[in-house]
Amino acid sequence: MITIDRLRAALRGEGDPVATRPEARVPLRGWETGAVLAVATSGSTGEPKTVLLGADALTTSAELTHARLGGPGTWLLALPTTHIAGIQVLVRSVVAGTEPGVMDLAPGFRASDFAVAARPVLARPGPHYTALVPTQLARLVAADGPGLAAVRRFDAVLIGGAATPPSVLRRARDLGVRVVTTYGMSETSGGCVYDGLALDGVRVRLVDGRVEVGGPVLALGYQGGERFGEWFRTGDLGRIRPDGTLEVLGRADDVIISGGENVAPLAVERALTAQAGVREACVVGLPDPEWGQVVAAAVVPEDPGDPPDADELCAAVGEVVGRFAMPKRVAFVSELPLRGPGKVDRRAVASSFG
Repeated sequence: MITIDRLRAALRGEGDPVATRPEARVPLRGWETGAVLAVATSGSTGEPKTVLLGADALTTSAELTHARLGGPGTWLLALPTTHIAGIQVLVRSVVAGTEPGVMDLAPGFRASDFAVAARPVLARPGPHYTALVPTQLARLVAADGPGLAAVRRFDAVLIGGAATPPSVLRRARDLGVRVVTTYGMSETSGGCVYDGLALDGVRVRLVDGRVEVGGPVLALGYQGGERFGEWFRTGDLGRIRPDGTLEVLGRADDVIISGGENVAPLAVERALTAQAGVREACVVGLPDPEWGQVVAAAVVPEDPGDPPDADELCAAVGEVVGRFAMPKRVAFVSELPLRGPGKVDRRAVASSFG
């Protein structure tokens, strides 16, 4: 685990760069010597890479986050520091000059443990912040106990790492949780778009439907690979809504081509999770001799003993997205396999259909 003391020293330029995995600790050469942090990507869509970040990008990201949220405060670390979202909680604490609370994640994430870890943080002068992945938020909302009571007291709860089901967002906000959705990645020092709006100084544009990010939060580049320039081209598809906010439509390499039609899995997942009785959903493409690929959906019902009607779910997708996007296979599962901080392992989901 990366500690705040090690990270504080690295940000000051004292000692070696901090790495999230042992194999990232290799000699840095040339432009790479400006790195203070080496973050291994999850490899959920290909071969893992090591992202090199400089002190300026990390601290600027933290400062811009505080400016957007309402000023420096005390943070609760409820994410692993093997990923940028958890590391940034520590960076923000260093920048704020506060000591973060740390939740023990060894036994897994439990709402009751979150409440215990939050208690000393909330006892300090505010503001109070934390960062979670959607599955953690869903568990806090579903528990409806001390964990929910604790998370409602935070001035902002950053949610990122994966798309959050609309039903979870609505319920959390209806219950008084101050949720802020975030978009970003290791290459952008973590979240850089909050509730669809880029942080001050961060630039977002679409090129051929792909999201590109520019500004002072960009990483230096990949270890042993390319150095980033003015813009970083993500693997995500997006669109700019009429109100100017960014809507992420999912990864370009996740697009399903079925019968000549392009199906964005995230759009289908949003349609499914908007239906009563659906907690989570993951949509993948399966090989098919006639259609090329068919749309398949793994659905986590709110009540495993009484799942919603599969035909009704498919019809709802047809109404919202289009008939071409209707799943041809639906499987009800108890949970979705994860890879990385809250990211669904789509490969494992596809394999589960046999």
